[in-house]
Amino acid sequence: MTVYRSRNALRGPFTPDRIAALSLPVTRRGYRIDEVDALLHRLAFELGERTRQLTEVCAENRQIKDALRSWQSAEAARRLGE
Repeated sequence: MTVYRSRNALRGPFTPDRIAALSLPVTRRGYRIDEVDALLHRLAFELGERTRQLTEVCAENRQIKDALRSWQSAEAARRLGE
C-alpha cells in the first residue's frame, strides 16, 4: 500500500481511529472547528466502512477460490476415474 508522505505530524497510514482522534491547530483566520470536526468524523466513518467492505470482499474471494480449487480437484479425480 502506498502511504502519503507529509512534512507535518500526520505521518503514516490513516485509520478510522487516527482520523477520529485527529485535531488540527487552530488559528485566528482558520476554518470553523465544528465543520472540520464533522468532516473528520465523516472521513473516519467512511474509511472504516470501506475497510469493512474490503475485508468482506477479500474473505468472499478466498471462499470462491477455495470452492474453485475443490471443484477442480474433484473434476480432475472424476476424469481420471472414467
